[in-house]
Amino acid sequence: MKPNLIKIGIVDNDSLFVQLLSSYINKQASMEVVYTSSNGNQYLEDAKDTYLDVLILDLRMSDGNGIEVLEALNQWNIDVKTVVLSSYYRRSFMGQMLKLGANAFFPKEIEPDEFITIIEAVYKQGHYFSEEQIAVMRSQLSSKTPKFHQNKKDSLSCREIEVLELLCQQLNTKEIAERLFISAKTVESHKSNLLLKTGVRNTAGLVIYAIQNNIVDADDMLLLDK
Repeated sequence: MKPNLIKIGIVDNDSLFVQLLSSYINKQASMEVVYTSSNGNQYLEDAKDTYLDVLILDLRMSDGNGIEVLEALNQWNIDVKTVVLSSYYRRSFMGQMLKLGANAFFPKEIEPDEFITIIEAVYKQGHYFSEEQIAVMRSQLSSKTPKFHQNKKDSLSCREIEVLELLCQQLNTKEIAERLFISAKTVESHKSNLLLKTGVRNTAGLVIYAIQNNIVDADDMLLLDK
């Protein structure tokens, strides 16, 4: 295992797909595949002892499906970013995937070069949305998603809103720190407070929250696929 590379895991019951995808990823200069499994249950047995930066996850597997894996990762608080890549991709599933904690969700038919871009974006910014996915999310956002709390104790501070706006522009912690002239540690503290106050699970959830509460306009978000 080489240092300073994005460490990738693939959980998919299509062995040929895993082999081909692993080979393609390992040709990239910035990442390597360090773990593969043909089913979700096997990965869950290994998860606590397997360090990954990004997990590529199939939805439908006979022995532990992708939804079960996402739910378990949330319950166990395992720090891994997940990209759900499935033949059963439907835009209407987008909201559900993000609520389950996925950082990105795309069909297996995606172009290889674009998929590498997605992995890098999820690793650096914590999420990746295409333009059409943003449009779908705007129509899917549930009324159950946390709204702004109006009392002083729970309301977002001006600085927290600034951090949230920059997260939606896909800036990473270091870039936000430089933009706001604060330390990276302070940015992480603000992000933790945002997660606590909004009740969402990850950066992707914060983006949804920001769109629903009109903190940012989805049409103005900086998307990497433009």
